[in-house]
Amino acid sequence: MDRISNITRKTNETNIELALNIDGQGISKLETGVPFLSHMLDLFTKHGQFDLHIQADGDTEVDDHHTTEDIGICLGQVLKEALGDKRGIKRYGNAFVPMDEALAQVVVDLSNRPHLEMRAEFPSQKVGTFDTELVHEFLWKLALEARMNLHVIVHYGQNTHHIIEAIFKALGRALDEATTIDPTIKGIPSTKGML
Repeated sequence: MDRISNITRKTNETNIELALNIDGQGISKLETGVPFLSHMLDLFTKHGQFDLHIQADGDTEVDDHHTTEDIGICLGQVLKEALGDKRGIKRYGNAFVPMDEALAQVVVDLSNRPHLEMRAEFPSQKVGTFDTELVHEFLWKLALEARMNLHVIVHYGQNTHHIIEAIFKALGRALDEATTIDPTIKGIPSTKGML
């Protein structure tokens, strides 16, 4: 069964086409209009072994907020759709990723209960032109639309770029683990009988 989904989302602020293959090869084709976000999503894709294509046109002349938020919304929606009823998946994923002096941990539960718990401080308010507060915005919308528990813990770090990079790599690896089909799991991994 192919675990592939795509979406087109058009608002007065953004126009986004996004496609995700959960069982990909780590291939990304990203035109987000937000260079730092493209860099982070490229890392996410490679470390998650997904295929991710994004064509986004947003009001980046205002700032990067709407584009970043709406890409998070779209990615969450296609992830949820591509997973279907989640039969046979591991459901949980946990990854630690170091990036030089920074160490980030991401833990996910594809539970159908959206929640973001983020314990991270960024030393700088910007990386280049990118507002670092948008990392939380992106992750919250991703968790909300994918309907997953998402816990992000930065254990330590001094360089803001390194911290955010570690988060996105860990996110990819945690989701790769959680979405993996485990042949020893029969049916849906919940005593409720559904996720």
